[in-house]
Amino acid sequence: MRWGGGRESENVEDRRSGGGGMGRGIAGGGIGVIVIAVAAMFLGVDPSVVMSVLEGTAPGISAQAPAQKPPANDMQAKFVSVVLADTEDTWRALFQKGGAQYREPKLVLFRGAVQSACGHAQAAMGPFYCPGDEKVYIDLAFFDDLQKRFKAPGDFAQAYVIAHEIGHHVQNLLGISDKVHAARQRVSEAEYNKLSVRLELQADCLSGIWAHHANRSRQILESGDVEEALNAATAVGDDRMQMQARGYVSPESFSHGSSEQRARWFRRGLDSGEFAQCDTFKARNL
Repeated sequence: MRWGGGRESENVEDRRSGGGGMGRGIAGGGIGVIVIAVAAMFLGVDPSVVMSVLEGTAPGISAQAPAQKPPANDMQAKFVSVVLADTEDTWRALFQKGGAQYREPKLVLFRGAVQSACGHAQAAMGPFYCPGDEKVYIDLAFFDDLQKRFKAPGDFAQAYVIAHEIGHHVQNLLGISDKVHAARQRVSEAEYNKLSVRLELQADCLSGIWAHHANRSRQILESGDVEEALNAATAVGDDRMQMQARGYVSPESFSHGSSEQRARWFRRGLDSGEFAQCDTFKARNL
């Protein structure tokens, strides 16, 4: 991915120094909590759902680290900042084209654990977007997991992760997330899981829209980049994650979509660059 020399976002909060320590690990809540934490590692998890389950088991977070700018010599943080800036430029232009104004989210770098408007979160839950404070949270150690555990290396695989979370921010701004979460009170768990899958696949598609327009405007893609993103999307499909975690697959419990679905919807956004092509809620076949 061509990102060197790109504009860096001013919306990055570095909370990695000091604080954030956890008195009792999440395992203290028993095996059910561990399973929830593993499930939460599917990209784009809605922490408000996870936190409601973990309430009373996750410990408080000590002395929240003050927000500051990342060190100038931190290349991984610089990469994240450049990707975030590129999503800002892309979505600002797309919103303006549609007669709307894009409200930029913040991106919080943390280590180990963090306090968000959606509750306490641990790095084991993976990157997430919190609609309550319109911030994306990520422990950069996740990128090591992406490469080693999920076998999805490459800078554009990492950019896909960030763009997916920004996709959730776009859904929040457009009111899509609110409609899905409101339905949780009136549908069964199985039906809500189906809505969650459509929400997550749309976020994958929106990340593809970002890549489409960013490449057309700034030529960010290099040989192999698309394959990196597709590999990452495949690696975090519900079917593959469930098979790795417990040795079998339960499609009725999917919350993010299969590997094939996630890769295909990302590719759909990448190829079309059109929001209308990302309407997973009207799609007959996901």
